[in-house]
Amino acid sequence: MIRINHFSQADSVAGQGVGAAYLELLRLLRTHLVDDFYVTVNKYGKSDLTHYHTINPTYFANSFSKARGRKIGYVHFLPDTLEGSIKLPAPAKKVFYNYVIDFYKRMDQIVVVNPIFIDKLTDYGLQRSKIRYIPNFVAKSEFYEQSQAKKNATRKELGIPLDKFVVFGDGQVQARKGVDDFAKLAEANPDVQFVWAGGFSFGKITDGYDHFKKLVDNPPKNLIFTGIIDRPKLVDYLNMADLFLLPSFDELFPMSVLEAFSCGTPVLLRDLDLYRAIIDGYYLAGKDFDGLNDQLHFALSHPNILTHYQDLSRRASQQYSEDHLAEIWKDFYTEQYQIGRELGQIYE
Repeated sequence: MIRINHFSQADSVAGQGVGAAYLELLRLLRTHLVDDFYVTVNKYGKSDLTHYHTINPTYFANSFSKARGRKIGYVHFLPDTLEGSIKLPAPAKKVFYNYVIDFYKRMDQIVVVNPIFIDKLTDYGLQRSKIRYIPNFVAKSEFYEQSQAKKNATRKELGIPLDKFVVFGDGQVQARKGVDDFAKLAEANPDVQFVWAGGFSFGKITDGYDHFKKLVDNPPKNLIFTGIIDRPKLVDYLNMADLFLLPSFDELFPMSVLEAFSCGTPVLLRDLDLYRAIIDGYYLAGKDFDGLNDQLHFALSHPNILTHYQDLSRRASQQYSEDHLAEIWKDFYTEQYQIGRELGQIYE
């Protein structure tokens, strides 16, 4: 049996998509592929494959050990995607960004969750042949459509009238996520209830922390900031919403969109190249605030459009289902094991 050790601290900070993606993959391996792979987490014994999910300095150091076998690195972010997320002094930023790329270059194989980042990684000096695209996925057992009674119960819990149109978004409260536009949309649409789930996962080093802390403490009357919530509660909020809105300026492959798809919730996104590369045709899109606002008004006045995009969300959730991705990961790990044997990277 192929031995795979995962090194990760992705779930140590709540409210991050990286942690959600990591936990989904672990759960898939321990359910669908339990007979194919022997999986461990943060162990320092011999492994055939070592899969690094986060870029901790201790992991960089242990990547030099022959006991790691063939090294696989998961790319959830690039230096440019960190802009608007964390605020660092210029010298520290340069050192950190260089470290990120050095870590990726230490790997024998890189996995990206969006194909648009393959070219960007090659621009940083990584070999194209060592980069593989495997999308994120969401389990239907974790994110699923609820009964109308349950949806109504969630609204009552939040004090939201059953006939109120609800727009829901989630993610860290930061500039990159487009939280300012989300709040601005709330102000422009006072008859619509807006809800944002998420908080400051990076604490006070969050870019624009003081500004966003004031917004969270004093939001528009029709905007609720819930703070960081657990996954079961997130399922409740996704289901009670009429529309999921993520106005991010930059993403890799947001788990929140897949989670909305899996709950059968219609999706509205900022029109970005990276979305067109992976989920084109499954969502409403607006290029900027005005475009997002126009699409919201269109949805409000055409209920049949929401029904159509609810069906599209269900179709998208099938494409990115765990059953489909289980086969992809099985083939990928098996291939990497065979390459490692041929290159003498694996020690019995």
